[in-house]
Amino acid sequence: MNNFIFFITHPKRFMGVVLSHIAPLIKNDETFLRLKWKLRMDYPLNLDNPKTYNEKLQWLKLHDRKPIYTTMVDKYEAKKYVADIIGEEYIIPTLAVYDRVEDIDFDKLPNQFVLKWTHDSGGIVICKDKSKLNIDDAIKKLKKGERSHYYWRSREWPYKNVKPRIIAEQYMEDSTTSELRDYKFFCFDGEVKALFIATDRQKKGEETKFDFFDADFNHLDIKNGHPNAEIPPAKPKMFDNMKELAGKLSKGIPQLRVDFYEVNGKVYFGELTFSHWSGMKPFEPVEWDYKFGEWIKLPVEKEIVAHV
Repeated sequence: MNNFIFFITHPKRFMGVVLSHIAPLIKNDETFLRLKWKLRMDYPLNLDNPKTYNEKLQWLKLHDRKPIYTTMVDKYEAKKYVADIIGEEYIIPTLAVYDRVEDIDFDKLPNQFVLKWTHDSGGIVICKDKSKLNIDDAIKKLKKGERSHYYWRSREWPYKNVKPRIIAEQYMEDSTTSELRDYKFFCFDGEVKALFIATDRQKKGEETKFDFFDADFNHLDIKNGHPNAEIPPAKPKMFDNMKELAGKLSKGIPQLRVDFYEVNGKVYFGELTFSHWSGMKPFEPVEWDYKFGEWIKLPVEKEIVAHV
């Protein structure tokens, strides 16, 4: 009854749930994106002459489809791709790789580890103490991730052909912050223009905080999906190193978010993201949507690809 009342009073949320369930039936990517955009955003989607960051991400989803992008978003394959460019020393060690949830041998894993799917975003199992791990809950979470198909629900083409696998990684935590902070750099053809830091991601009862900064680490008045921290996080010691590495990894790509961690004074690669928030999360104030959009230079010649 409560769910019924909620959906009646929030019709767009209700339609969003419906759309997610019928997503695989909508074969035309542009049609799907226009429908989802209408439910998520506060202004019309202009794909003929996109101006905002979020609009241009939708255009890139449809027209910028290079095969190497699949490797770049695959959480297992991306490690070798990144290591070949910036070095193996920036890669979080992989403990094991599994094709199925049933293949995981928890007895062979160390006391601390992380499990994640190669084809999904979200569904991560973080184990800080194996003696306290609820294995049944962990399996349920991974099973849910197994059924997820990021391409269908967001039409982010790079994920379409990623082979679903589970990787076990070494658990990482910075001793100073007592967490694993994400440093996410917005790059435009090799040039870092902005970044945000994600904090409080693993604290129970706390909402994740996003704080945006420009390329010189000046705090920006931006909200995008999560509130700012009460006190902006400090500049990481390895900021310049991360910024340089992000530039190398994004060279030749119209727009790419490059994520790093800083753990006890050392930099580690996180992931590569082509569509921040899938390009469907409003900026506050909206002027930043246009500013970020100015930084994306779309190809002069559209590489027309069938929207399938």
